[in-house]
Amino acid sequence: MLHPFYYTYGRPVGRKSVVRRVPMGKGEQTREMILARAAPLFNRQGYSGASLADVMRATGLEKGGIYNHFASKDALALAVFEYSVGLVEQRFAQALAGKRHAVERLHAIIEVFGDMFADPPVDGGCPVMNTAIESDDSRPELRARARKAMDDWFTLTRQVVSRGIERGELRPDADPDAVATLVIATLEGATMLGKLYDQPVHVRRAIKHLAWYIDGTLRI
Repeated sequence: MLHPFYYTYGRPVGRKSVVRRVPMGKGEQTREMILARAAPLFNRQGYSGASLADVMRATGLEKGGIYNHFASKDALALAVFEYSVGLVEQRFAQALAGKRHAVERLHAIIEVFGDMFADPPVDGGCPVMNTAIESDDSRPELRARARKAMDDWFTLTRQVVSRGIERGELRPDADPDAVATLVIATLEGATMLGKLYDQPVHVRRAIKHLAWYIDGTLRI
């Protein structure tokens, strides 16, 4: 797949495609299986709360079988995070495909966040938010990865707004940085509330408000 944060109105730029053109070998299949089964554990229980024993039970592998593919639990945690973020990025790529107008693209972004609450790509909710909340100074590399993923989301939104202004699709006085902050903070905050109270209404309200903001304030 191509990371959607490097799409510019249908033209991929930046990172190279990682779409496979040949079947995975047995070792690669095993590695992917470990990631797929460990991802929900780490996302639900946290990278500190999910034990190696939990991963062994989920995968049916012994400790040595897991460490054949990952040098340590920390290495596994980082790989799991990248795997989980990749699933979110696929959602963005699918939602943005074929949409060129800035308003359409902004609506697609907020819809992805809304869909993630009801149907998360990884059980447990948004992996970036979960990791950002859990990680601290004791896990600097994981924290850095979470920040990089969030940076990509900000970049995506800022670029959509900037290009929309250039094309005359959005108000010329729109501030791309402010819009990105408002969109992401509103959606992630609503996701946190929805998860805490087990009430999707918080996410629905945020999406409704942002849709009004996009159509009523930003759109020309």
